[in-house]
Amino acid sequence: MKKLLTGNEALALGALQAGVKVVTGYPGTPSTGALESLLRRQPQDVHVEWSTNEKVAFDIAAGAAWAGQRALCTMKMSGLNVAFDSVISIAYSGCVGGLVIYVADDPGVSAGMAEQDSRGYALMADLPMLDPPSVAEAYRLVQAAFEISERVGTPVFVRLVTSISHSKAPVEVEEPPPPPEREPQLIRDIARFTKAGAAICMAQHRDLIHRLEEAGRVIEGMGLNRLDLAPKPGGLGIVASGVAVSYLEEAFEVVSDLGFDPEAVSVLRLSAVHPFPAEKVRQLLDHCGTVLVLEELEPHIERSVYVEARRAGFAGRIVGKLDGTLSRIGEYTVREVVRGVAEAAGLEVPEGLLSGMAAEQWAAARPITVCAGCPHRGTFMAINQAIRRAGYRKNEVMVTGDIGCTILGMNPPFHTVWNEVSMGASIGLAQGYVHAGVKTPVIATIGDSTFFHAGMPALVNAIQHQVDLTVVIMDNGWTSMTGMQVNPGTEETFQPPGNRRVDIAEVVRGMGVEHLFVVDPFDLEATTQAIQEALSLPGVKVVLARQECAIQAMRRGIRVGTVRVIPEKCVLCKRCILLTGCPALDLGEEAVEIDPALCYGCGLCAQVCKLDALVVE
Repeated sequence: MKKLLTGNEALALGALQAGVKVVTGYPGTPSTGALESLLRRQPQDVHVEWSTNEKVAFDIAAGAAWAGQRALCTMKMSGLNVAFDSVISIAYSGCVGGLVIYVADDPGVSAGMAEQDSRGYALMADLPMLDPPSVAEAYRLVQAAFEISERVGTPVFVRLVTSISHSKAPVEVEEPPPPPEREPQLIRDIARFTKAGAAICMAQHRDLIHRLEEAGRVIEGMGLNRLDLAPKPGGLGIVASGVAVSYLEEAFEVVSDLGFDPEAVSVLRLSAVHPFPAEKVRQLLDHCGTVLVLEELEPHIERSVYVEARRAGFAGRIVGKLDGTLSRIGEYTVREVVRGVAEAAGLEVPEGLLSGMAAEQWAAARPITVCAGCPHRGTFMAINQAIRRAGYRKNEVMVTGDIGCTILGMNPPFHTVWNEVSMGASIGLAQGYVHAGVKTPVIATIGDSTFFHAGMPALVNAIQHQVDLTVVIMDNGWTSMTGMQVNPGTEETFQPPGNRRVDIAEVVRGMGVEHLFVVDPFDLEATTQAIQEALSLPGVKVVLARQECAIQAMRRGIRVGTVRVIPEKCVLCKRCILLTGCPALDLGEEAVEIDPALCYGCGLCAQVCKLDALVVE
């Protein structure tokens, strides 16, 4: 049957079709939708979970694969940084059941973080990587990944990019059966499953390299990389991987209007980017006079093409990133493919044609701020107010930021947060500023899910070394920025059956923090006083600002109150708008207006109004 699926959904269904037994991951756009779709589906006899972080998720999946089951672990590219400590060690040991790592890269940085190319990790770990060029291929290739993994005994990467993981397309799918019954295995093999000694590690490394070579032979036998040679030799050859493959046909239509003949082009379409298909590339080099390489982000394939060209004595031209034709920055569209083909073929392309393909020119400007009713709004306002009341100017107090909704404190109207690095880094960075000799208070801000993910070790470090530091944990009960996934601190009502909530307040107390303040960020004065007091105390202080994410509450029909405007008292001073930045507020002709569809009733606007023109009911 045909279904309209996103790339994430297609990959998830393909994994079910392949008989996956355990699926783990950590939410991170653009990969989140894969595991989410499985949680919605609740497949029979398949364990699916959001794990505490990506390393934990991968360790769980690897344990299942070592016991002989098929396992899938999902993450975005930044999460692979977290998981890689385990990934490379488990790569050395290999696997028993099929083990697939789904990683989603984000060329163009539509979801924030670094514009990282995860193919480099496949190179470093000597692991095969498949790079589906379309939504339909995501469904097919994840099944191929499980087959390769089990035939070779090695983990296999499947890499999507944002434009595929979020795109929708009709895909021919089958209704997946329950996973086949496999008796779990307990294999005691110290030489394989430990790193106890140099001899063991080097032997494992040797085996890993042999497995990669074997994977190359399996991939070749499966025909995952397709080479189509033009009838006449000496012309243009193209090596394309990933989403660039999908743009080729459209690009050919554009350049054919300029007198170019697509039938004269030889094309190597890569679905498996590692191990490098050297034999097929040599065939292309022997047949063509010029070679164009199309790949997003880093020129991994292009460098390998240069190596093969040198070995083959290729005297022609190689066009791509290394000669400056194409950029290492941003995602590919038809525009970049047309530019590459035109340069390689010596065509003049009107600049107006290329600029007309730029989608950005049609996009409206969009401010990035917290949602109406977001409890973080009150926390940022309270931090600013506490800094001022403590006798400091805003530019005198370092406030480190972290991943998730908390980073939105860097934007207007708050201008509170100074930096953002990676999950849990805010608490470590703050300690660095203290040790550097900063005399003014240092504040670290972090969200609840991020705290569980990577903030706890940094807080333990601060407690051990008794660093003069204030940590503000913003606990809204959900992993909100990636789509409202549960985390360990989510109320038990919303946890999967059998799960238990982990209370951050109890965790912090158990760590030995002596000064813990639990506040409601919608109570601006009380939150301000707590933060101000924390700034005056020695050692590690934690302010836990606790209030549920407004989006989740409003989905259940809950509002914390109703805010009413008294028009005769409003003088349109705009104080409520300028201090809160709440999207529910707007300027009317005679008074501030409140959008009832957006207003959560938090009352922060009323708390900053000097004229009592806003009333919370």
